[in-house]
Amino acid sequence: MKKALLLAAVCAAMIGTNVQAKKYKIAVIPKGTTHVFWKTVHAGAVKAAQENDVEIIWQGPLVESDRAEQIKIIQNFISRKVDAICLAPLDNKAMVRPVKMAVKSKIPVIIFDSSLAWDGYTSFVATDNFQGGYLCGKLLGKCLDGKGNVIMMRYMVGSASTDEREKGFLKAMQEFKGIKLVSTNQYAGATAVTAQKKAQSLLARFRNKFDGVYCPNESSTYGMLRALEIAKLAGKVKFVGFDTSKPLIDAIKEGKLEGVAAQQAFMMGFKAVEAAVNKLNGKKVPKVIDTGVMILTKANLNDKKAQELLNPPLKKYLNE
Repeated sequence: MKKALLLAAVCAAMIGTNVQAKKYKIAVIPKGTTHVFWKTVHAGAVKAAQENDVEIIWQGPLVESDRAEQIKIIQNFISRKVDAICLAPLDNKAMVRPVKMAVKSKIPVIIFDSSLAWDGYTSFVATDNFQGGYLCGKLLGKCLDGKGNVIMMRYMVGSASTDEREKGFLKAMQEFKGIKLVSTNQYAGATAVTAQKKAQSLLARFRNKFDGVYCPNESSTYGMLRALEIAKLAGKVKFVGFDTSKPLIDAIKEGKLEGVAAQQAFMMGFKAVEAAVNKLNGKKVPKVIDTGVMILTKANLNDKKAQELLNPPLKKYLNE
C-alpha cells in the first residue's frame, strides 16, 4: 500500500513537472515584415515572450497587400495547433473567416494594430487610430492657421487602422471652416514606391493649388515626402504624417514635415503577447487595450518620452 502511494506521488510530481515544462507557442502575424514599425512590434513581442517564458513564432507577408498569403499563414498555424494567435489583419473582412476557424479550433486570437469586422476574438490591442488621425488634423489645421487647400492621400482599401486615421483626420478638418479638402479619394497602395507614384500624380494635378497634405501611415508618408522633395515642394507646403522611421524624423528636423503621430509599436507587440498568455492562463483579458499615441514635432523630438519611443531596443531583442 505504501509503495502504491509513493508511486502515485512520484507520478503526480512528474505530471506536474511536465505541465510546467510545456511552453506555450504563440503565433504572431503582422501585416508585413519590412517596415520599421513591424520590427518594433516584433521586438516588443520578443520581450513579452521572454518575460512570460513562452515561445513566439513571428511570420507575416512580405508585402502589406498580400491578403491570400496572410490567410495561408493563419491556416498553417491552425494546422500546427499553436496555443494562441496574435494577428494584425491586412483586411478587416477577408480575415474574418480564418479567424473564425482558429476560434472554432479552440485557439484564442488577439487582434492587434487593425480591427476585424467580427468580435469573436479575445482582445483588440491597438492605437486609438481615430484619435491619432484627429490629432494629426488638429496639427495641420493649426500649421495652416485654419485656412487653405488640403490633400489627404489614403493608404489602402480594407485597412481598418488607416481607415480610422482618415476618419479622425476628416473630423478635425471639419473644425476649420477656412480649410477646403481638394482630394480625399486617392490611395497610396501597399508600398512607398506605389505611394510615391500616386503622390507625384496628385502633385502634378494640384500643383500650386494646395497648401497642406496628410498621409495615414509610414509608407504613404514616405512616398509623399519623396514626391514633395522631387517637386521642390518639401518645406513649402505643410505636411503631417503617421508613424515613424529615420527618414521621417529627419524630415521633421529639416522642416519638411510638421509632425507625425507615433504609435507605441513596441508596447503593441508586448501587450498582444501578454494578452495571449493571460488568456491561456485563465486570466481575465480586457476586450480593448489602448497602447497610446504621441504627436511628434520639432519642438518635442528631444524629450525623454519621444526618444524612448524613437529608439526601441531592436538590437537587444532582435539582434538588429
